[in-house]
Amino acid sequence: MNHQRVTLATGVPMDLYIPHISQQIYPDVRRPAIVICPGGGYEHLSEREAEPIALRFLMMGFNCAVVWYRLAPNHFPAPQQDVAAAVAWLRQNAGETHTRPESIAVMGFSAGGHVAGSLGVMWPRAELWQPLGLAPQDVRPNAMVLCYPVISGGEYAHRGSFVNLTGENDPAAHTAYSLETMVTPDTPPTFLWHTWFDGAVPVENTLMMATALRRANVQAEVHIFPRGGHGIALANEITTSTAYPEQTVEECTLWPELAGRFLQQVM
Repeated sequence: MNHQRVTLATGVPMDLYIPHISQQIYPDVRRPAIVICPGGGYEHLSEREAEPIALRFLMMGFNCAVVWYRLAPNHFPAPQQDVAAAVAWLRQNAGETHTRPESIAVMGFSAGGHVAGSLGVMWPRAELWQPLGLAPQDVRPNAMVLCYPVISGGEYAHRGSFVNLTGENDPAAHTAYSLETMVTPDTPPTFLWHTWFDGAVPVENTLMMATALRRANVQAEVHIFPRGGHGIALANEITTSTAYPEQTVEECTLWPELAGRFLQQVM
């Protein structure tokens, strides 16, 4: 495996996880890629939603990259520009990394789901790509995987995420960043999953996003699991915190396989 850290145009690091290229098997292979955005409420970044996720999808045939996007006191659009720069970097270095440039997905967890989803719905907006000297087609993801994502700044908001993203405490300032209001037919195909009793980011976030995707006729797959709390990552012993054994939820361990199949179908 080729594991290296690169610095993006925005100055943030991105960790690459690229399978070894075997001259005996398929030296000219081109793989789909996933840009992974860990969660943490735009305040910190969860290591449990970083390398373990990359290694899981690496085994499924994806090139993976973890982007350590900017957090508060940086505000919108800084984190979104970081993820845009990550997608563009993989496209620009597709030959070197054996990546299919037309098959680059973004994946995000919790607030990382918001930053990934932001790129998916806002990619035409110049503020995300123009300061980087890029074009909209450079940064548009080909698919999204949003895991127990922060979506809405309204009634069901994870309020702390929007305070950190905007620097504003007034909930009225947060609705402008509600992703479900920005879905269009140009939004890429999206895989969503959540747990019914998530006590931090209400499941309504995923349900509202799914409804918006359906109305825009965007291909989607949605899974709501009956058990499990927030931030369960792979939902197995690999990503379970020693302090929170309840993060292991057997039925939720299916989500990577389901998401990987979806990405293979749509990219």
